[in-house]
Amino acid sequence: MQRIIKQPLNKEIILKTAVIFLVSYLISLLLWIQVKDIYSYGVINIAARLVSLTKEVEFEELAQMGTDVIRATFRPLRHNAGLVIDIPVKTSSYTFNVPLTFGIMAALFPFVKRRAYIEGLLLLFATHLLTIYFSETAQLTMALVGKSFDSVGKIRMAVYQFLWVFSEEMVIKFVPFLIGFYMFIRFRK
Repeated sequence: MQRIIKQPLNKEIILKTAVIFLVSYLISLLLWIQVKDIYSYGVINIAARLVSLTKEVEFEELAQMGTDVIRATFRPLRHNAGLVIDIPVKTSSYTFNVPLTFGIMAALFPFVKRRAYIEGLLLLFATHLLTIYFSETAQLTMALVGKSFDSVGKIRMAVYQFLWVFSEEMVIKFVPFLIGFYMFIRFRK
């Protein structure tokens, strides 16, 4: 059962929340620039291994391509062992909103229980992992179908493409606010 807020928020709490958000956003932005590539490499590595478990491919390697793209290389298991398929993943397409997410999470500090932060971080990681998984699966399936190594029905291909585009274009853009809303509703003091 939800508790009713007995007194309205005063200006001091609103100002304190805004200052916490701005300071934590700036600090997390500066720190995130330093660790974004390491985090991206790890997420793409895990997602590529999951793809190799669900598709008939072997994950070969990851390679940095420029400053913002990591390439995952796969090899089909059933066909032409010499063929490799490179799937480029633009890291900023899913990590650009992490400092905003951290800022929103920090601004909720006076209003939510401490254990909310673990779930918030897990949700953020899971969202990034699923986005990369859907991206790699859709691109890999399109490449395999294009080389006639896989026969996927139109419906399955449409589902792969929908999940990829939906997670990359919709979910990633709203995830900071969804996590903040979830934390506030689920862990309100």
